[in-house]
Amino acid sequence: MSARRMKQIALLALPLAFIATATLAQAPTAPRPKAAPAAAAREPDLAYGAFQRGLYLTAFTEAKKRAEEKNDPKAMTLLGELYTEGLGVARDEAKAAEWYRRAAERGDREAMFALAAFRMSGRGGARNSEEGAKLFAAAAKLGHPAASYNLGLLYLEGQLFPQDFARAAELLRAAANAGNPEAQYALATLTMEGRGVPKDPREATRLLGAAALAHHPDAQVEYAIALFNGTGIAKNEAAAFPYLRRAAHGGNPVAQSRLAFMYATGRGIPANPMQAAKWHLAAKAAGSNDQYLDDFVRKMKPEDRAAAEQAAKPWLAARAANRP
Repeated sequence: MSARRMKQIALLALPLAFIATATLAQAPTAPRPKAAPAAAAREPDLAYGAFQRGLYLTAFTEAKKRAEEKNDPKAMTLLGELYTEGLGVARDEAKAAEWYRRAAERGDREAMFALAAFRMSGRGGARNSEEGAKLFAAAAKLGHPAASYNLGLLYLEGQLFPQDFARAAELLRAAANAGNPEAQYALATLTMEGRGVPKDPREATRLLGAAALAHHPDAQVEYAIALFNGTGIAKNEAAAFPYLRRAAHGGNPVAQSRLAFMYATGRGIPANPMQAAKWHLAAKAAGSNDQYLDDFVRKMKPEDRAAAEQAAKPWLAARAANRP
């Protein structure tokens, strides 16, 4: 697997019911206002209900009561989340880590995952990658998809563990089967390359399609290209269009360039020179090069090229604003 591909996979987001992490090394962050920790996955309670309604002080009071009186690990996990985000109480990552630890010791897989993320990044205490990996493994054994995904990445990287593509693929498959789009994309990459699993373009494309349906940006682009070329799936240029359009609007320069090509050639969609030029200029500003599209834009009528440049201005401005 190439270093570029490894980096691309390793920087994927890690979604779960109430914790979202931007990378393997970051600690949990709670999206608002949806999805609380699994505080009431088995038994609805006042703390969970208050959390859902945004009554965080009430949630804190009720969760602490349940944690102290009933030794409830789900309530402990909720307390960890409230301290992590500073909801109803002052943000305190050390206290969050302590509540996650107590819940993890009582078998709560959400707490194991959250504490693993803390240990990997050094939030709420000293950084301890080995402990973090063990916690990911414990949560993965309990069926936590994002933990399986993270653990799979560790086996791909070959730093904390000896590099083992077969073991990585096994873990990624567990997460992929649970609907984790990041794992679906990573497993598709291994399957396309034959790393740890038999090389199988059809299965790889199926996985890309599943991740693309879940709006994974890179999967959208690669699935669209597979559809356009007929790689591992019946060739269908028109079906590639909506995936490329979505990814292009999300700022992916490869998608923008391929969308420009479709508009320029009229393959799969009606030709539209102005749209072709617009998307090519947007992709070019991000460093994507295509001689065919360069020539296409250069040969346009001056007034059409000017209109395309005007249409591309928002994209060019966004690129300039984000350039270091």
